[in-house]
Amino acid sequence: MMSDNFTHPSSVIDPGAVIGKGTKVWHFSHVMGDSEIGENCNLGQNVFIAAGVKIGNNVKIQNNVSVYTGVVLEDDVFLGPSMVFTNVINPRSHVNRRGQYQRTLVKRGATVGANATIVCGIMLGEYAFVGAGAVVTRDVPAYGLVYGNPARLEGWMCACGEPLHINGEETSEQIVCASCGWAYERVSDSEIICVKQGKA
Repeated sequence: MMSDNFTHPSSVIDPGAVIGKGTKVWHFSHVMGDSEIGENCNLGQNVFIAAGVKIGNNVKIQNNVSVYTGVVLEDDVFLGPSMVFTNVINPRSHVNRRGQYQRTLVKRGATVGANATIVCGIMLGEYAFVGAGAVVTRDVPAYGLVYGNPARLEGWMCACGEPLHINGEETSEQIVCASCGWAYERVSDSEIICVKQGKA
């Protein structure tokens, strides 16, 4: 663990955990050994980071979130308060499935809203946006906006977090975010791509 970060005295950092420069770990949190947290991250109150978890740079984890073994968070991810990851698809108290943890990948820039649940074994694409309270059971495409139970693709979000207004038909016409200038093209009804980056 590096010394140029902040850990509140009430939190526990186990030996072997690696915490990057500028990262803050707030009240009553627990970071287990063999986990890696990047630079300039913020872990709120009562956050748990399990062994083997990999977290990128500039990740914001709000209060009461547990990041279990098998979860990978890339750079710039935002996890809202009390959201939930799972890591076993069929848990039983009397059956040991510690060797069956599934990998959940949250790609760069993705946002997960408060009280959402992410079922293990899926991927949230770059800058995906999961609405508050959603239950996500399958992959979310890059820039996809999902919400509901089960969560469904309901629209698209710019990298800056503003909604993109895309009609229901396939088009090669560029959609430009009025807020930041990033431009996108629709590939299909379930995929868009960024073709020009702005100031997001």
